Amino acid sequence: MRFSEACERNKEPILHVLRQWLPPQARVLEVGSGSGQHAVHVVRQLAGVQWQPSDRAEYLADLRERIALEGREGLAPGAQLADPQELDVDRAEQWPRGPYEAVFSANTTHIMEAASVPCLLAGAARVLAPGGLLLLYGPFLGGGVPTAPSNAAFDAHLRSLDPAMGLRDAQAVNEQALSLGLEALADEAMPANNRTLVFRKRGAAVG
Repeated sequence: MRFSEACERNKEPILHVLRQWLPPQARVLEVGSGSGQHAVHVVRQLAGVQWQPSDRAEYLADLRERIALEGREGLAPGAQLADPQELDVDRAEQWPRGPYEAVFSANTTHIMEAASVPCLLAGAARVLAPGGLLLLYGPFLGGGVPTAPSNAAFDAHLRSLDPAMGLRDAQAVNEQALSLGLEALADEAMPANNRTLVFRKRGAAVG
């Protein structure tokens, strides 16, 4: 079963942001759930949250194993953790219908190809309820420039592995999101030179 040291380090700061932004009893789609550590941690801490983990087909076996072993006990009151589903952001037919109050994704935009980032944003815009939130966690560039030496080194490393990978510019993501009806609400500073970008789907919130 996969285990991510990064997830273990950042799960509490991410939980703090989710607690701040998610409405009560939010239905949340997590894109790129990976090891499932964030999913399990959130449903154990946030009462009433309904969490839908997802990932590409090649990562589902480990994700399902963690959910089966750890995701059915010790949940916060009213919290629910759904069975993981397959989701490749490039394949529109794999996106669930929703609606969701939030879409969350951690450490994915710099791993997926640059051309897939607009697909992630567009998919989120489709499945979010009016007024719903998209939260993207990870390292980002600022005006095309790394915000810290560690981010510059990480970006160079990723591009050496695959030129299609690399840190994305937060301003460019904001502009892409806005063109899809997602307006930027916040840019939360996180530990280790990471950030959480928060967007809201235009329209009045349901309920």
